[in-house]
Amino acid sequence: MMALFKKKKYIRINPNRDAKPSTTPSVPDNMWAKCPNCKRTLYAKEMGPEKVCPHCGYNFRISAWERLALLIDEKSFEESGTELETKDPLDFPGYLDKLKGLREQTGLHEAVLTGKATINGLPLYLGIMDANFIMGSMGTVVGEKITRLFEQALAEKLPVVLFTASGGARMQEGIFSLMQMAKISAAVQRFHKAGLFYLTVLTDPTTGGVTASFAMEGDIILAEPQTMIGFAGRRVIEQTIKQKLPEDFQKAEFLQEHGFVDAIVPRQQLKDKVYQLVEMHTMKGWDDDESSE
Repeated sequence: MMALFKKKKYIRINPNRDAKPSTTPSVPDNMWAKCPNCKRTLYAKEMGPEKVCPHCGYNFRISAWERLALLIDEKSFEESGTELETKDPLDFPGYLDKLKGLREQTGLHEAVLTGKATINGLPLYLGIMDANFIMGSMGTVVGEKITRLFEQALAEKLPVVLFTASGGARMQEGIFSLMQMAKISAAVQRFHKAGLFYLTVLTDPTTGGVTASFAMEGDIILAEPQTMIGFAGRRVIEQTIKQKLPEDFQKAEFLQEHGFVDAIVPRQQLKDKVYQLVEMHTMKGWDDDESSE
């Protein structure tokens, strides 16, 4: 009988009596987005992992890690170039602290992610620039990572696929940043001379020195829909030539119409298209057939 009246263990609760109930509705971050193209408000899950507007097909900007997950075979990526560190050549105030903060925030070593991977079992070298890291700007480490990407691919005779996204040269490194244009272009030229395949995919935005160099040096140049592609800014060009530019100037569709882009590929179709092109240009026995003619 005594067991019936024995006190049971309980969890002590100490409520915060000073806390006031919230009257403001709480909405989780990144739950909604507004499409810059059709101006519709979108529920995040509507866009899927590709982050594409279901109404107009606009491709939202995604991180290098998100793009990698959409593109390659699972667990096939071997990252390279993470040992490289900028020397801050201009001793620019706060620059190194900014780099450190962005590395923690994005999980990236620099504005470009480079390495070796497979797509449907097909090996290749891959570079993905990320606009979330100082607008994908091209500094000395970015230039060195991309240069080494081509050198490593050349040594193994493998193709290179490079996704571009950049605001151009990195002002914190001045002329050292601009020098990367010629440096990477020289590596691309050596790669071309070996008869190897280089595919570029232009994503939003691809501008400045990146557009003026390796972004436009691919054997085939693809772009995502509505991607901004250009060198100088629209206002600078209009002020220089004293003319009003077309509304779609510097858009991927405009550049395709004028022969600068080979094809515009929706993000959902990119993996299959990249695989198709790489396989087509790296078929086994292709070199043997050519040498026998």
